[in-house]
Amino acid sequence: MLMKGVTLKGLEVFEALAEHGSVAGAAETTGLSLPAVSQQMRNLENALGVDLVDHSRRPMMLTPAGRAFLLRTRVVLRELRLAGSELAVMDLAHLSVLNLGVIDDFDNDLTPRLVTLLSESMAHCRFKLVTAPSHEISAAIRAGDLHLAVAARSAEPMAEVVEHPLVRDPFVFVCRRGAVAEAGGIEAVMQSLPFLRYDRAQLIGRQIDAHLTGLGLAFDERFEIGAHLSLMTLAARGTGWALTTPLGYMRAGRMHDALEVHPLPFAPFARQISLFAGDDWSDKVPRDVAHTMRMLVADMVIAPACARLPWLEGELRLLEP
Repeated sequence: MLMKGVTLKGLEVFEALAEHGSVAGAAETTGLSLPAVSQQMRNLENALGVDLVDHSRRPMMLTPAGRAFLLRTRVVLRELRLAGSELAVMDLAHLSVLNLGVIDDFDNDLTPRLVTLLSESMAHCRFKLVTAPSHEISAAIRAGDLHLAVAARSAEPMAEVVEHPLVRDPFVFVCRRGAVAEAGGIEAVMQSLPFLRYDRAQLIGRQIDAHLTGLGLAFDERFEIGAHLSLMTLAARGTGWALTTPLGYMRAGRMHDALEVHPLPFAPFARQISLFAGDDWSDKVPRDVAHTMRMLVADMVIAPACARLPWLEGELRLLEP
């Protein structure tokens, strides 16, 4: 039972107000009127007996109590949304076969959770899961070997495939912990240590190369690494520096104590992770699976990544349909 006077709508309003910093932004997100948003916030603060927001500032800023309560609020709302997502994918009993491809960025915890949810809803379905790099997953969905695929979007259009955006995954700078302070800055690290490149056969490697070329930046060609965890291990050991994304960084959890992560020292860029489905899937299954994926990513990737690297807030984010 919720504390007396604390409502789910009040929590949703508070979360929206914290994100946008204005009553108008919260109203647009929640679909409430401006007076209704203000009333929800007054009710919530009265029920808790503390000010969550400094109403005298524009944009509105959270108080220390508000920042602490926001962490709890997000956990509660994520769990409720995830529970709704789990219910959403229950209508899969009519499927006899499902071939699903998921990029290996999610193969630690998220993919097993997704497979568990799907398999529980498909008791009589033959289920096949493929985990691989994005370029292999994309080729398989193009060839019709997969019904659904979660992969990074490429610049090449995919005919007869419908895309459901999932998450914006910005690129970040990674090196050995302490290297930036020792060298005197990120640029100094980039000049003194080799660039650890992703294999150019992989989509992520091509995306990074294209962006650097567009900026007129060129680095040595000493290292080109195919395995993501090998690349992160070399960065952690101080062999060189690398560009990756928060999804890649979070996947290398056992090396976090040996790595440091920074925003890019040049023009930022990001990749988009999407769910792809053959356009002959006219039912609601792809939309439901995409919705569930968003909730899983929010709970299992975005929340812990932003807790570890707060400056990612708003940069690493879900993409709504």
